Amino acid sequence: MRTWLKTVTVVAAAAAVVVCGAGVLAAGQDRPVKAETPALITSCGQSPGPTTIKVVMEMLKKKNLRLDYDIDPLATPATLQAKAKAGTPYRSLIIVMGASLKGMGAAGIAIEDELKRASELIAEARKEGVKIIGAHVEGLKRRAQGAAAGDTTDEQSIDAVAPNADILLVYKEGNSDGRFTAISKGKKIPLIEFAQMMDLVPTLEKLYAK
Repeated sequence: MRTWLKTVTVVAAAAAVVVCGAGVLAAGQDRPVKAETPALITSCGQSPGPTTIKVVMEMLKKKNLRLDYDIDPLATPATLQAKAKAGTPYRSLIIVMGASLKGMGAAGIAIEDELKRASELIAEARKEGVKIIGAHVEGLKRRAQGAAAGDTTDEQSIDAVAPNADILLVYKEGNSDGRFTAISKGKKIPLIEFAQMMDLVPTLEKLYAK
């Protein structure tokens, strides 16, 4: 079974342990960190990470949380603009960091295309006042163990998104080298870590709870 399918299975099993809360306390923060919907979920690197976020959002919707979201792996500034023009602007943008050579190959794009798209998307989100959440949900299996020798695309994805986010949402095991902690402290960006994949469910619920 592929790693991301295992991840989705673990996350789905967490449905029975979701806990409501007023918000998530990020590292070094004394006030809960909050985000609003509608949310747009995309990637920087075409990894399967957005699928994990989608599974969690669907689970939370079934618990009667009003979590409106769209998922578009190739979202562009025009995606944000169209939503705003329709009168229902996105309030948050979740960019899942982590590159997949296979995923990019299937989409017919290179890492340079993804970095450019992410940069333009972030700039438009800033312009429209959309909160940017940089998420890394696949741990070191995506960052190091899953990368071929000399493949730095995953780290390039992180470099493009993490320092420019308003919130960092990170699987703790993927931050074992302190990479995201350093970015958080250096850029004063709230860092939300979840210790196990099943913890992503209550973490997102608290982040989006009203």
